Amino acid sequence: MPLRDLPVHDVMTTDVVSFRPDQNVTEAMQELVARGVDAGPVVEGGSVVGMLSTGDLIVEEARVHFPSVVNFLGVNVTLPFEHQKLDDSVAKALGASVGEVMTSAPLTIGVDASVEDAATLMHDHEVSRLPVVDADGALVGIISRGDIVKAIVVGTGEAGTDA
Repeated sequence: MPLRDLPVHDVMTTDVVSFRPDQNVTEAMQELVARGVDAGPVVEGGSVVGMLSTGDLIVEEARVHFPSVVNFLGVNVTLPFEHQKLDDSVAKALGASVGEVMTSAPLTIGVDASVEDAATLMHDHEVSRLPVVDADGALVGIISRGDIVKAIVVGTGEAGTDA
């Protein structure tokens, strides 16, 4: 079957790491690391409401501003800064809920869409994975660029053995 006709449900991953918006970011990131993935859908009330990726934590960490140090006539001088602010910022980044740092309103794809449709969406929107949802919008799987590459390789291998 050509990739353009191959349905997403034939190549998607169904064992999906997912999160709740009220879940702690640190716990969620530990789960991502333990499962060896760098992102997962955020589900609330059965619907996908966001995506949490390791990039979201990096962005949140980048918002933490450390004191500025300048060299003035050979002496390092720390510009005025409240140490409590730094402590609060770090605590907020690491203690935040998934809902505070996730990417909201993520792209999703229907379970019966084609692999070609998924690849096109990923390319056009510069994402590396898409949550796969059923007709009611409930999460049923996830498709990644890696899943599509596997489908291409398997398809190529099968075509090669038919020749």
